[in-house]
Amino acid sequence: MPLPLEGILVVTVEQAVAAPYCSSRLADAGARVIKVERPDGDFARGYDRVAKGQSAYFVWLNRGKESIALDIKDADDAALLRRMLERADVYIQNLSPGAAARAGFGSDDMRAANPRLITCDISGYGEDGPYRDMRAYDLLVQAESGLASVTGTPDGPGRVGVSVCDIACGMAAHAAILEALIHRERTGEARAIKSSLFDGMADWMTVPYLHEVYGGKAPEREGLHHPSIAPYGAYSAKDGRQVVFAIQNQREWRRLCADVLGNEALADDSRFHDNVARVENRPELDAAIDAVFSKLSREEIVARLDAAQIARANVSSVADFAAHPQLRKMTVETPEGSLDMVAPPARVVGMEPAPRPVPALDDSGGAIRDEFGA
Repeated sequence: MPLPLEGILVVTVEQAVAAPYCSSRLADAGARVIKVERPDGDFARGYDRVAKGQSAYFVWLNRGKESIALDIKDADDAALLRRMLERADVYIQNLSPGAAARAGFGSDDMRAANPRLITCDISGYGEDGPYRDMRAYDLLVQAESGLASVTGTPDGPGRVGVSVCDIACGMAAHAAILEALIHRERTGEARAIKSSLFDGMADWMTVPYLHEVYGGKAPEREGLHHPSIAPYGAYSAKDGRQVVFAIQNQREWRRLCADVLGNEALADDSRFHDNVARVENRPELDAAIDAVFSKLSREEIVARLDAAQIARANVSSVADFAAHPQLRKMTVETPEGSLDMVAPPARVVGMEPAPRPVPALDDSGGAIRDEFGA
């Protein structure tokens, strides 16, 4: 069965996480993705060596691509890249703001040379505004965007344990490119796309923003508790093991009181009668729950929650996640052998993931030079 983006040529001058995330998803959908790397390679190749001597980040984000090593300051390599872009459908770059233009590969110029070219410029803070030239990496943007201020425990802010700013930016860029391909198919017009780490996280920070601007108070850091829904978080059994459960509506709240806590009258207590009251009186609410849970084993708590049809979860370690019975995996070939990796989240009925290999540095350089030669 043909993939939806077969026949689409993507040329990407990329490094690190955000742009490679975007282009890897285009490759998964069948696009031909030519990854242009520096002669010494995408620096993400050297982040770690945990995946059979290779970087976990790199093997995650670069499957299905062809690699060519170019020095775009070299006249011959620059001419080759221009010829590639003259035939491309999509051009992605995440050099520092203005660097691509200074090198002669600004998106405006590339679209002028190829009017059907969809361009996507990825940056830290965007290409205008006072932070335009600020260096931006994921943790820096987590801090700058306010994400760290709503993450962690009451004792202090924390980093989200994965590169969420890069991922949010890459996801937004991927969606915008797909929209641009549909738009071009309908109208013949290409689009210029800009996506930044800060803007991606700003979108994800909309709920805390609305609480601050219109509610007068940002959500507080609550660790493994939801800041604006209660009870919704982790509670300990008598042996100290935790279970996470969530109450989303009044029907569930009444079932929790009657069937799990054994105190039906608690549902109508003025301190807890609706979610707003429960959040305002969270310490008293938690004390009422802890008074029951502290006398029960985790297994007993889980049994009561399941019987009451209350959503609950384990507090899994990464080892637990790696062995999780619900985890879908796929095998990806790399220069150092096959790796079992997490399968794409969106499933297409009737199709199984068939990822193409992760490239070695410049593995397709010779063939690409022949194909796009003068």
